[in-house]
Amino acid sequence: MIEKIADGFKNEKAIILPYNVRDYMKTNSATRHLHVTHIGYYPKAKYHFRERTNGADQNILIYCENGKGWIMYKDEKVLLHRNQLFILPKNEAHAYAADTRDPWSIYWIHFNGEDTDMFFSIIGKKIDTGESHSGRIEDRLALFEEIYQNLDMGYNPDNLEYTSYCLSYLLASIKYITQFREIKNTKEMDVIQKSILFMKNNLEQNIDLEDIAQHLGYSPSHFGNIFQKKTSYSPMGYYNQLKIQRACSYLQFSDLKIKEVAFRLGYYDPFHFSKAFKKETRLTPKEYRQKYNP
Repeated sequence: MIEKIADGFKNEKAIILPYNVRDYMKTNSATRHLHVTHIGYYPKAKYHFRERTNGADQNILIYCENGKGWIMYKDEKVLLHRNQLFILPKNEAHAYAADTRDPWSIYWIHFNGEDTDMFFSIIGKKIDTGESHSGRIEDRLALFEEIYQNLDMGYNPDNLEYTSYCLSYLLASIKYITQFREIKNTKEMDVIQKSILFMKNNLEQNIDLEDIAQHLGYSPSHFGNIFQKKTSYSPMGYYNQLKIQRACSYLQFSDLKIKEVAFRLGYYDPFHFSKAFKKETRLTPKEYRQKYNP
C-alpha cells in the first residue's frame, strides 16, 4: 500500500475501531450483518493519496462533499465531484487522490458485514446524490454524524448496535435513492399531492371536481387528465375513497352513530353511505364497526 498524505488536515476527524471491537461485531447478532470499522472526515484534503495494490479488508465508501478528486478502480479513472460518492469493494486493487488544484473534502467509512452483498448494486460505481433540496444531502450527512458521534462516545454494545443500524439506513438511502427522496418530494408537493391535501382538508365539505381544479388553478378537464394519468383514479373517485377512509376511522375510533358519520361526510342519507362504504370495503358500516371495534 502506498500512502501520500499531508501532515493532517485542519478540522479532520477519524476513528479506527480496535481489532477486538471488530471481532466482537462479527459475532454480535445486531452488528454482524453490517458494521463500521473506520470512519472519518477530511476537509480540503490537499495531497491526499492512497494506493492499495491488494485492496483493503473492508469496503470503503467515499463521499465528496466539496472540491474534487479521482478514484482508480479496474483500470478506470473515475472523477469524483461535489455530492458524488463511490464505494470500493473489499480486497480489490484501487487508488484515490484529491485534485491538486481543488482538493476534495470527503466523508469516508470502511465497513464489513454478512449483508454487504445486499448493496452489491451500488458498489464499484459512481453515484450522484444530486444538488437539489429533494436530494436530502443534509439528512444523509446527519446519518454520518450519528455514526461518528456514537462511536466517539465509546464502544459499548448499544453504541455499536445503533451505529450498525444507522449504517444500514445510510447505504439504503443510496441504493433506494428515489424512495429516500420521496419525503422531500412530498413536502415540496406537486400538483397531485396538493390536490390530495386539499381533498383531505375538505372531506366534510362535499367539494366537487371544479372546486379542486380551481384551487390549483387548472381547468377541470386538464386537472382530471393529469390526476388520472398519475394515480390511475379519477379525482372524484379518489376523493370518495378518502371519505371512506375517514369513515373507517370514525367507525373504529369514535362513538358517532353510523348516520352521524354519514351526515358528517356529506352523504345525503345513511343508505347511500352504507352502499358506498360496502363497495369499497366489502363490509357494511355496522359490520366494519363490529369487526374492528368490538
